[in-house]
Amino acid sequence: MNKIRIAVVGGGASGLMAAIHAVNKNTSVTIFERNDRVGKKILSTGNGKCNLGNTRISTDDFYGTDSKFINQVLKEFPIQKVITTFEKMGLFLREKDGYLYPYSEQASAVLDVLRYQIKDLGVQVIANAQILEIKRKGSGFELHSETEIFQFDKVILSTGGKSAPKTGSDGNGYILASDMGHELIDTVPALVQLRCKEPYFKRIAGVRAKGRVTFEEYREEGEIQFTDYGISGIPVFQLSRNVAYALKQQREVQLYLDVLQEHCREYLNGFLGDRYETLKERTVEQFFAGILNKKLMSLFIKLCGIEEQDKVGKYSLKQLNMVLHLAKRFPVTVIGTNSYEQAQVTAGGVDTSQVDARTMESKLVPGFYFAGELLDVDGKCGGYNLYFAWATGALAGMNAADYGNA
Repeated sequence: MNKIRIAVVGGGASGLMAAIHAVNKNTSVTIFERNDRVGKKILSTGNGKCNLGNTRISTDDFYGTDSKFINQVLKEFPIQKVITTFEKMGLFLREKDGYLYPYSEQASAVLDVLRYQIKDLGVQVIANAQILEIKRKGSGFELHSETEIFQFDKVILSTGGKSAPKTGSDGNGYILASDMGHELIDTVPALVQLRCKEPYFKRIAGVRAKGRVTFEEYREEGEIQFTDYGISGIPVFQLSRNVAYALKQQREVQLYLDVLQEHCREYLNGFLGDRYETLKERTVEQFFAGILNKKLMSLFIKLCGIEEQDKVGKYSLKQLNMVLHLAKRFPVTVIGTNSYEQAQVTAGGVDTSQVDARTMESKLVPGFYFAGELLDVDGKCGGYNLYFAWATGALAGMNAADYGNA
């Protein structure tokens, strides 16, 4: 009996997991990787610590046009299966508030166990090989690189999206998917910094403040980071894909920052009222000292038309209250996102309505499978995107190998 020849196009997280799960006695598996080695992007995840999953995972942690597709993936290959897979490969894990990391907190440890596993399983890796075209050939496929043509029975497309193109994911997979007849959902950078219109961000660059970021009906909390061009930080990342799509639709985008979210306006009014009666002889700068980061407070004071070196008594309590009210609802106008080079993930991609959520097989082309970021699913920060890569890779690999018939 001839072995099923399976090609995995892209040796990132989802591709490596697909290859591992595609190996059995009736298959031969080959990974095509455009870089000189597999898994390059894994090394940069989680700031080099590789937040490889999250035990507190649900459909609400993901975006995409089809929530049923996402929910089915979670059912078919839940997070516990990911944990078990890595433990069987010898990776020691640790959990921090649901976040999963290698115990060593080194992304290289994750890549090492994956590389050792594909080597032990006999997976062939062809590096420095970019697949430029895939053609249907009889019941199988022809894969065209710059120099060669390869024959395979089944193909798993796991090239990644457009984020971090220096690691090899430059969007070529979308072209290959489209050439095979698949529709694409418009892509935008996600989990990315936002660029703002206002001219004063250089003045507060480097400041970090715990707060809340609101965009339309979306709201996220965490540490906001101010840059010389706009805003960054986890809550900004979480909202960035919604903002990016709004910008793509040429809508005006205004976010509101609350850097005093732990206190209501009534409390702040009373707080300033008490200070006003006892500290009238201080300067405005001295009056507001100790409430917020000095650079932030100075900016809010100036934007309210108040001079920091004036005596407090020069202004009414209502005027002074405006400063903290501005800190509670600070509007910023977003004019763009940073590029795919800075983005952690790509939103949009292959239309999941054309992919079987149980198997990752194309509904249009039998024997053609998808895995990872290439699909129109993106997760929030917290290990969700890597989980999705592992899960869809495993499902694609298992089903391409026809485990049920092996």
